[in-house]
Amino acid sequence: MQYKLQYNIRQIGQAHLGLRYLYKMSLAVSLRRALLVLLSGAIFILTVLYWNQGVIKTQAFSEAQLRPHNHRDRYHFSIPVEKSWTYKCENDRCVRSSYRKNAANTKRVSFISCSMTCGDINIWPHPTTKSLISAHTLRFSVEDVQLRMDSPHREVAKQLKVAFDWFVKDLRQIQRLDYAAHTAESAAASAFVSESTARHEPAETPPAASLFSSTFGLHRSGDLDSLQVKLSVHDSSELNFNLDNNESYHLSTTFEHRRLVVHITAHSFFGARHGLSTLQQLIWYDDEDRLLHTYASSLISDVPKFRYRGLMLDTSRHFFSVEAIKRTIAAMGLSKLNRFHWHITDAQSFPYVSRYYPELAEHGAYSESETYSDQDVKEIVEFAKIYGVQVLLELDAPAHAGNGWDWGPKRGLGELSLCINQQPWSFYCGEPPCGQLNPKNNHTYLILQRLYEEFLQLTGPTDIFHLGGDEVNLDCWAQYFNDTDLRGLWCDFMLQSNARLKLANGNVAPRHVVVWSSALTNTKCLPNSQFVVQVWGGSTWQENYDLLDNGYNVIFSHVDAWYLDCGFGSWRATGEAACSPYRTWQNVYKHRPWERLRLDKKRRKQVLGGEACMWTEQVDENQLDNRLWPRAAALAERLWSDPNDDHDFDIVSPEVFRRFSIFRNRLVELGIKAEALFPKYCSQNPGECI
Repeated sequence: MQYKLQYNIRQIGQAHLGLRYLYKMSLAVSLRRALLVLLSGAIFILTVLYWNQGVIKTQAFSEAQLRPHNHRDRYHFSIPVEKSWTYKCENDRCVRSSYRKNAANTKRVSFISCSMTCGDINIWPHPTTKSLISAHTLRFSVEDVQLRMDSPHREVAKQLKVAFDWFVKDLRQIQRLDYAAHTAESAAASAFVSESTARHEPAETPPAASLFSSTFGLHRSGDLDSLQVKLSVHDSSELNFNLDNNESYHLSTTFEHRRLVVHITAHSFFGARHGLSTLQQLIWYDDEDRLLHTYASSLISDVPKFRYRGLMLDTSRHFFSVEAIKRTIAAMGLSKLNRFHWHITDAQSFPYVSRYYPELAEHGAYSESETYSDQDVKEIVEFAKIYGVQVLLELDAPAHAGNGWDWGPKRGLGELSLCINQQPWSFYCGEPPCGQLNPKNNHTYLILQRLYEEFLQLTGPTDIFHLGGDEVNLDCWAQYFNDTDLRGLWCDFMLQSNARLKLANGNVAPRHVVVWSSALTNTKCLPNSQFVVQVWGGSTWQENYDLLDNGYNVIFSHVDAWYLDCGFGSWRATGEAACSPYRTWQNVYKHRPWERLRLDKKRRKQVLGGEACMWTEQVDENQLDNRLWPRAAALAERLWSDPNDDHDFDIVSPEVFRRFSIFRNRLVELGIKAEALFPKYCSQNPGECI
């Protein structure tokens, strides 16, 4: 009996040990599972945080987005934080005063927040029809911005999605999210920063709480849970540019239950794109609360006064990178300029690498790296469409065609161009080096036809094409064809070039063919039903009246107002001096040639618009931004709104100064190295300097 009892006790003890062992095993498994769950959760949270801090991800990326238009330099030009000043609106003017934190328990008001809520609406160009905004503003983050598409046209919706993606990218930069990320990545290099750079404010990073809130839907620090941008385009499926594109738009907002809906309705993609540009200017970054602000209520109806609102860039006298051109186009989109006139070749160089005739670039480019492939051009064209900007490629002919055209005899094609690099240059061309296409060589016309074909394939269907025709020197041709009517020879060349353009365009003649004005354009040999004259001479020259009287439609680019390269002295020892003086933004803005010429209603209808020109004899990529901006934006308002102006010549109202100064700062905020308008004191104290 005692033995059995001991045996049972032993059995019970072994069972107890077994249970303890099983308990320990199950506890270990549970702990491992718990640790695995915690680890997985931590990895998930870190992954979400990482992607929330990165660039906004989109699904509608086009090929144009592979190379950012403003990748390297944008981080160096953010607007510094001004913690020592606060602003108050008095009589539609922001008044600056010293600010001490916690003094009288008042919140600092930043300059931009005061400016955007004080006085007239701060949009450039000013809306033409209607603009109403509320005094009540709302705070939000770019993470709150959403898109609602409302269009039955699939391709339009796709293009608007791409445009919206770039709109969000700009908002990220305005909110300094990309700036903060860049600063964090380059922290190691900051040990070598210069003393002048070290004085700048350190970058501000978004608080982690905002990242958690955007991820898990928690209550945000701003006033909005969402800002929905609804884009409605029902009427037109058109995505090809033409002078009849309807660019009007209507923008309205509704605010309810922490949700702001911005509704942009337009007849076409182009109007909706302008609506996004306006919306971008209704949003600003407040450095006090480090959030974006916008109006609780807005109502804007807008339509441009002129169809053609252009900017010309010469890439022959100096080469400009694809990134620089895209940066220029982005600024054009924000200011609602709609035609990028690309003067891609000239006598100095031929940087375009033709598929049919690569010899042109081989003999004409400054270097192998200073060339544009067809893929480069296509990338720029696609990028420009995102911003509602058409690219017009110009191959100037017959003059301004020298370097790059000298290989004809080696290929058995004869002399394609004459007077190439001939001296003394002042006898045979407007500026060195000389060169003028051979008007009696059929191979010349065949090459032009093939080049036109390439250009049209790259830019897409269009109703407008630029043939050049600038500054033809008859003395050059007289050396070879002294028994010929030289004026008639010019007419024959232009008409033959136009016939080749028609063949290149699938045997369809473009509705508008543009040529530069000259003493030859009034010969009346070019049909006024098709040819448009870009008038570059002085605004008081007789040719302005003659061309209109002869029935031509015109694009004004008057040298005394809209030539942005003027005023930097002469770069050559002989010949006429460079144009002067410098064209201030006030000169550009105040120029109203249709008023100065006192055109009647019939003649005004012949004015398609205007274009600012940047010839680049003395401009390369280092000066491009501040030579163009913000002066080109002054032209943008003149051609979009054409506001009445009763002030004396070159004097603009304080209201225009105020809006223009804000727009200039917006360009700087986006990485455009825009020229300063006046001392910073004047911008901080509106109305005291003007």
